[in-house]
Amino acid sequence: MKKAALHNLGCKVNSYETEAMQEILEQCGYEIVPFSEKADVYLINTCSVTNMADRKSRQMLHRAKKQNPEAIVVAAGCYVQAAGEALLQDEAVDILIGNNEKVNLPEILKAWEEEHAASRIHDLTHEKMYEELSLSRTSEHTRAYVKIQDGCNQFCSYCIIPYTRGRVRSRRLSDILEEVNRLAQNGYQEVVLTGIHLDSYGVDFESGDENLLTVIKEIAKIEGIKRIRLGSLEPRIMTEEFVNVLSKVEKLCPHFHLSLQSGCDETLRRMNRKYDTQEFRECCERLRRYFDDPALTTDVIVGFAGETEEEFEQTVAFLKEIRFYETHVFKYSRRKGTRADRMPNQVPETVKTKRSDILLRLTEENSRIYREKWMGQTVEVLMEESVEQDGRVYQTGHTREYVKVAVDTEQSMTNQFVWVAVEQLLNADTLCGKPVRK
Repeated sequence: MKKAALHNLGCKVNSYETEAMQEILEQCGYEIVPFSEKADVYLINTCSVTNMADRKSRQMLHRAKKQNPEAIVVAAGCYVQAAGEALLQDEAVDILIGNNEKVNLPEILKAWEEEHAASRIHDLTHEKMYEELSLSRTSEHTRAYVKIQDGCNQFCSYCIIPYTRGRVRSRRLSDILEEVNRLAQNGYQEVVLTGIHLDSYGVDFESGDENLLTVIKEIAKIEGIKRIRLGSLEPRIMTEEFVNVLSKVEKLCPHFHLSLQSGCDETLRRMNRKYDTQEFRECCERLRRYFDDPALTTDVIVGFAGETEEEFEQTVAFLKEIRFYETHVFKYSRRKGTRADRMPNQVPETVKTKRSDILLRLTEENSRIYREKWMGQTVEVLMEESVEQDGRVYQTGHTREYVKVAVDTEQSMTNQFVWVAVEQLLNADTLCGKPVRK
């Protein structure tokens, strides 16, 4: 039996596709082994969101070839799409598989065995077909990510993804529901809908009858699925009508990740984001009006091209005002091929680091305040795994708001819903309490 090892770089969409390719290899008779072991085929699903991501992709390709010089090393995904056939000049790489070609992995490997010429990349500029990868299980025991959309039409000035992923392509609703039914039958009780630009689901359908709300409402009807969680969204989708309908879907988790990127309107304009801070503010107010203390999380880029001290202070003030549960802080990383890379007044790395540190401290404070709100309350937790801390074993999981909660017991509770009376903080990011009947 041939052995295959896979390594994923990048986003949740990439993770989904890597697991789907692993299932394909298993169906072809491959034994899947850890990436650190010797294998006959190494597959690296690459990322190209930053220049650093390109570098990490190259490093993993070389590590694979070093582990077994006789192995077939397959580079797949966004870095391949960005670099193109020139990547074959790298002696560590044998096969290139671009985006929207991963489903063809078996025939590509067969072509390599027969002809030693199997790479497949094509221009995604006018691609309209969604690539039908699917899953029946994931590496997580309780939560399954379900990819429903690919591509992006937004063209933010700092982002290469519309060029590496192509334009918006939506998955057929029947295929989504078939996969979620299969996951439910295999014991998964929570699904997370993900995509490159989730808001755009359905915009490419001629009928115009199906959108993200359609998907959510149909999944909610599936027996066995107890929670529906949404991936990253933009504020413009959160209209009064949209939020009103969402609030009536009992299985929907009140956890909303809204991409902010900056709390300064001028910076947002340079980023080519399609909203301003007032629209974002109204979106958050609307969600808090329809949902009882929802968890609002976000992404922020510091040190974007031309960001002045005054613009940064506007972002700090906005984050203090909105009070996000969690904020993912990224220092702006120039990406060749984007408009932002050619902008004047690039911010020095030392300034980016200083500003990042300020936002990280603010994030810690906001996160602590939100977690402490749950002290003394009883919350429903979907238990996921056992962890050890200070010599004790805890069972941990997340609430509907995606707050991590631990129970002090060695008894496995994986994939069980447990009501927990919250008593204290176990550590900086985990609440702790006792199971109770309800």
